[in-house]
Amino acid sequence: MFITFEGIEGCGKSTQIRALAEQLSGRGLDVVPTREPGGTGIGEAIRSVFMHCAHRTMLPVTELLLVTAARAQHVAEVIKPALLQDKIVLCDRYIDATVAYQGVAGGLGTETVMRCHALYVDSLMPDLTILLDCPVELGLGRSRERNRAAGLHINEGRFEEHGHDFHKRVRAGYLEQARREPERFEVLNAVGTREEIQGNVLSAVLQHLSGAGYAV
Repeated sequence: MFITFEGIEGCGKSTQIRALAEQLSGRGLDVVPTREPGGTGIGEAIRSVFMHCAHRTMLPVTELLLVTAARAQHVAEVIKPALLQDKIVLCDRYIDATVAYQGVAGGLGTETVMRCHALYVDSLMPDLTILLDCPVELGLGRSRERNRAAGLHINEGRFEEHGHDFHKRVRAGYLEQARREPERFEVLNAVGTREEIQGNVLSAVLQHLSGAGYAV
């Protein structure tokens, strides 16, 4: 099963993926956590360009081409081989992030993003997408504080530099995708405690795994 985690900056995706990976591994399931852009040597090199604060003038179309190139490598090198071995892939961001950020907030349009996905990634879609939803003010505040504490403002905070209006468009883009594909999306409130959110994530994932025939 291919499970992706999505949401605005600071929604807690990475934290929840780590917790879920431990929980599923503890149940004897073979789990592959990964992220985008990244997940491969080439993908991580692209990420260093994609996320760097020095590249403030990067156009949305440049972002789209970079992240699509990283994704094509990621799918071929990591995701598809893992799925063929019946492993559970947990991915921090995937195509829905590109639709929300470059398609909706960046103005390229969903159709342009999905055309790239069809041409270069064979339209591979997740089986389940966990959308961790929270207000922009909360998520962006968390993310900026985390980056400052870790010293990442230099090379990993380009998107945090965008204003609230940009991130509100990102959030709207995510929620619209969830509305269009309710069978794939699980929209979870990311405002509660880490433990509360963790419990809701585990419950949603176990339900989908059980429905897919996994012994959980």
